[in-house]
Amino acid sequence: MKWGKVFLFYILCFIVVLAVSGCSAGQANQKGEETHDEKVTITVSAAASLQNALRDIQKDYNKKQKNVDVVFNFGGSGTLKQQIIQGAPVDLFFSADEDNFRELMNKGLISKKKNLLGNKLVLITSGESSKTIIDFKSLGQSSVHRLAIGTPKSVPAGTYAKQTLTALNLWNKVKSKITYAKDVRQVLTYVETHNVDAGLVYQTDAKQSGKVKIVETAPDQAHDPIVYPLGVIKTTKHKKEAEHFFTYLQTKEAMEVFQKYGFTILK
Repeated sequence: MKWGKVFLFYILCFIVVLAVSGCSAGQANQKGEETHDEKVTITVSAAASLQNALRDIQKDYNKKQKNVDVVFNFGGSGTLKQQIIQGAPVDLFFSADEDNFRELMNKGLISKKKNLLGNKLVLITSGESSKTIIDFKSLGQSSVHRLAIGTPKSVPAGTYAKQTLTALNLWNKVKSKITYAKDVRQVLTYVETHNVDAGLVYQTDAKQSGKVKIVETAPDQAHDPIVYPLGVIKTTKHKKEAEHFFTYLQTKEAMEVFQKYGFTILK
């Protein structure tokens, strides 16, 4: 009888130890300590022109990576660059130009880099437009009242647009007609909604809209090469996951998505 009581006592002690351990583990999780199954969220700051392609890639990636959530912060590359410099919690940066990206590299904020994509700059009008805009030179006509481009200081497409208009000797003729936009997608919207007569956007954006038509493609020599660099932010708290997505964006599957949306793949 005595041995039975001793055995029962040890069994009760064992149960208590298990309960306390489970409680402690639960408290540890509540404090935010990572467990094996805890999901990690990585943030990608990306140029607005990449939005549709990256949304498609995100769906495929989430099916394969159950413990990683990829979220995007889309905008003008210059604005995104400033956010990163100011300490925004970003894991990867996907810029629409090399200048903004290079500034982060010079500040030691990029740990890995790859020039991934290329694009074209095009002149667009509304699909229903009755204006006689048939090429870039048409923008100098008195019948053209409003032209939309991205703000050159913060939107790479705006920089390329200003370079092109300058190279074609049109800048002084059209600068009083210009409506500036916060990113290339806003330029597209202005044209779609007839708020402007024409706009300068990337070829990829124009092809995704059924409400605009491409009038002319800007000559490559009229602006800096349109290059999309991708990089891992050095201060990321999720280096393993960020580098994995960095690599995934270079896979055949991801490249096929980019090509579907009209981007060129850089070797």
